[in-house]
Amino acid sequence: MKITFILPAIGKKQGKKYIGTWKMEPLTVAVLKALTPWDVQTELFDDRIELIDYNTKTDLVCITVETYTAKRSYQIAARFRERGIPVVMGGYHATICPEETENYCDSVIVGNAEGVWRQMLADAGNRRLQKRYAGGIGTYSVRPDKSIFTGKKYLPVSLVETGRGCNHSCEFCSISRFYDSRYHARGHELIESDIKASPYKYFFLVDDNLVANRKNALELFRRIEPLKIKWAGQGTLSMAKDPELLRAMKKSGCEIILIGFESLDNANLKQMNKSFNYALGERDELVKRVHDAGIGIYATFVFGYDNDDEKTVEQALRFSKKHNFYTAAFNHLLPFPNTRLYDRLKEENRLIYDKWWLADGYNYGELSFVPKKISPKGLSKACRDARKEFSSFGTVMSRGFASLGRTSPLLWGLFWGMNLRIGGEVDQKMNVPIGENLDELPK
Repeated sequence: MKITFILPAIGKKQGKKYIGTWKMEPLTVAVLKALTPWDVQTELFDDRIELIDYNTKTDLVCITVETYTAKRSYQIAARFRERGIPVVMGGYHATICPEETENYCDSVIVGNAEGVWRQMLADAGNRRLQKRYAGGIGTYSVRPDKSIFTGKKYLPVSLVETGRGCNHSCEFCSISRFYDSRYHARGHELIESDIKASPYKYFFLVDDNLVANRKNALELFRRIEPLKIKWAGQGTLSMAKDPELLRAMKKSGCEIILIGFESLDNANLKQMNKSFNYALGERDELVKRVHDAGIGIYATFVFGYDNDDEKTVEQALRFSKKHNFYTAAFNHLLPFPNTRLYDRLKEENRLIYDKWWLADGYNYGELSFVPKKISPKGLSKACRDARKEFSSFGTVMSRGFASLGRTSPLLWGLFWGMNLRIGGEVDQKMNVPIGENLDELPK
């Protein structure tokens, strides 16, 4: 039996290369490879870096579907099903939209695949695939098999999963809804093993909220400290209230932490059910504590809530420049399906597209709904302008010199490479047609 794994891409502009910073190694595929029996032949086509061979000889196609890649996933599936090859789909989009997804494939895995993967393969081998497999929340007790990446060029950062889910319940988040606002930690021995097996120096600890469980986080940091690695991860500003936690993070190799500030406006934070962001105390002081610990901040903001306009975007930009963040993202709000945000905007008749992820003509960087205090095009432009200003030469230089005093010398080169690359991609990412121009070179 032979399985063909496919990781679909978002889209690209005609005649242009795919966005460079979107080429991280696909960890999910490596997990599925590890779950696959040794006597099953496998191959991977990564739509972001190579053309898909639609004529490959295979028995089963497995596609990981995210909302941004749903349109492309369905296109790919159609090509293989025309040949009579069964297609199985999974991933977060397939999990939150199973009724939609099963219209385009032969079988859908809902939830994490660990508990049902081998049963699905056995059924496929016997030609009796079920329409749907309920994976639930997997225990993920395997080490990803990254041998399936051999010969493929990804960014030189190793992804290591440390946990799934988050104990918060933000209105816009589909992840917290799936995990019922609970955090599920991965075994530390597996994490350590993944790190030791990697050929890279830099790691991103894949986790929706690395500090969701303080005890677990401290134990993990102490366990990986002897490995002498440099890593980045994702957490919340609450960590700044815990000096012991900050020290343990830094000693374990933490150099950059992604923090979702989302908004600096209290009314917006309350609406998105993230009021804990302003209940923590003075932001400036908490940011200073993180920086004083020698940890750079990747700040993220989201705009489109009811109190947003050009002024709130400008406020976030000033705040980010004031603190010389390692980098920052100024993103417009996107209503993902099966979130309370999507349901609310639909009820208020503010959606421009019922399903933006499938709509012909929808482009990356566009709004898919109508904000209250600014036009969709106006907000898209304001976010783009903030990105351009934050990545301008003068701002990057100022942030770069500030970073020299916070992070390890090993990260200085990474700072310039990362920020200059992001700055160069601001306009490249605007108006990328979703699901289009992917069956052509260059990649």
